[in-house]
Amino acid sequence: MKVKEYIESGILESYVLGSASEEETRELLRLKKQYPEIQKALHELEVDMERIAEYMAIAPPPEMWNKIAGSIKDLINTPEIEALQLKDRVQKEHHQSGNNNGYIDIEAETTHIRIHKNWKWIFAAVFVLGKIFLALAIYFYLENRQAQQQIQELKTQLKQQRVAP
Repeated sequence: MKVKEYIESGILESYVLGSASEEETRELLRLKKQYPEIQKALHELEVDMERIAEYMAIAPPPEMWNKIAGSIKDLINTPEIEALQLKDRVQKEHHQSGNNNGYIDIEAETTHIRIHKNWKWIFAAVFVLGKIFLALAIYFYLENRQAQQQIQELKTQLKQQRVAP
């Protein structure tokens, strides 16, 4: 087996990124035990990926750590029932304040999505416009095909006239 070719094949990268198939993963783990070069290359790749992740990481706002620590302390100090009541209270306050940071809560009792009434007309207009554009596309396709046939007929007539002077 050519170890260098195996290392350069991209299987190590797909394994580290989690996109390798089960068969590739089994083969890599088996070969890693047999060939120290593969084990070294895999380790170097993992270290490189970790460095990239550290370089590209975005730190949360400093006050976030204080909020998390405060919530954990509150949960540790309150009994379980009070913690559940606290969670419900926080969720209610969150809904009442309307501060959802641009996210839509998707917890619902039905499987239907509720939208504003104006969207119904927009959807209808898009549907009708789609049908109109489809009809126009078919019309112009047929016109183009007919024009191509006429051009072809004119070319053959022109050739016949040139041949028979």
